[in-house]
Amino acid sequence: MNVYDEAHVLARALKESQEYKTYMEMKDKVNANPELTGMLNDFQAKQFQMQAQQMMGGEAQPDMTQQIQSLYQILMADPLAAQYLQAEFAFTRMVSEVYSIIGEVVQPGGFSGETKAN
Repeated sequence: MNVYDEAHVLARALKESQEYKTYMEMKDKVNANPELTGMLNDFQAKQFQMQAQQMMGGEAQPDMTQQIQSLYQILMADPLAAQYLQAEFAFTRMVSEVYSIIGEVVQPGGFSGETKAN
């Protein structure tokens, strides 16, 4: 078994998944609306900034948290934005679960089929 060949098989499976197809369809629809694209980009940039801050040990600033919550409420009131965010979440959740499966296998003692040598 060639690991690279299997990685390409996995990549094709992800690309052929309904989650990916729905996400790409919604992304195309959102990209046709520059105002909505700008709002989503702003929302995602603020989310990323807050997550990066938290990963570096900092606390989320209350004003940034409030901005993100306000933007989220505005976006969820727009049916297209809500569908896009739901599609994005479904696809990223699937990819995250695949990463978790791979992570379990490559960690020492992480694969349940392995036996430890004494």
